[in-house]
Amino acid sequence: MATKQKEMSFLGHLEELRWHLVRSASAIFIIAILLFIFQKEVYEHFLLAHRKSDFITYQIFCDFFQFFGMDSTFCNVQFKDNLISLKPTQQLMNAIWSSLILGIILSFPYLLWEIWRFISPGLTDKEIKSSKGFIFVASFLFFCGIAFSFYVIAPISIHFLYNYQITDLIQNNFTMDSHIGLVTNMLLGVSILFELPVLVYFLTKIGLVTPEFLKKYRKHALVIVLILAAIITPPDIASQVIVAIPILVLYEISIKVSKMVIKKQQKNAQKSPRV
Repeated sequence: MATKQKEMSFLGHLEELRWHLVRSASAIFIIAILLFIFQKEVYEHFLLAHRKSDFITYQIFCDFFQFFGMDSTFCNVQFKDNLISLKPTQQLMNAIWSSLILGIILSFPYLLWEIWRFISPGLTDKEIKSSKGFIFVASFLFFCGIAFSFYVIAPISIHFLYNYQITDLIQNNFTMDSHIGLVTNMLLGVSILFELPVLVYFLTKIGLVTPEFLKKYRKHALVIVLILAAIITPPDIASQVIVAIPILVLYEISIKVSKMVIKKQQKNAQKSPRV
């Protein structure tokens, strides 16, 4: 009888997980459909925004260099040719794929909420209370990563790559897939890396990470961060360094977060009655 109850409980958890996944997928597809309907606006004002000479980042960098009396190519950003579509189905498939990726990005807070709804029944009241800000903090860091990659990493990378030329005998003709892929990969990659403090929080809670461990392997973390920055950004040093700087800052914040978790656990252990 006990075995049957455990089996039913397990099947019940699977059923519950299935509905969480269904609702999460539905949210992604609903947002993706809306984005696909307004695909022209999405492409012109977001995915292809960095190809416009009046993009805000170019103007800020231009003003910055002019303030110090320096000339900069950011003051004369030009993209001569349009992007190329090489296959009859390329624009349609790219629009579908981009809508799905942006659907995941925009539905991220809801996806976190569904994850929280699934795991919260297994937590104690104290754990639920101490983790109330999880969705807000994780979503805030995620969208900070989106904003940083969109307004800093993407324009710098695109400006560099579009103007890089070994010789005049080679002409740059980029496809729309390569450009959109560059932008979306940076958006997702950087935003996921910005979740480092949240990851460290949970790893510390379950005892896999300590502040001493993070301090001891700080140099190793630097190497890993640079490797990850090289993977998610174009192969130019400037973009990789710019990505690495905020990630290293978040690593130091993660050490502080880990310390807070350990102190709170020790404080709760002292308060709990000894048997």
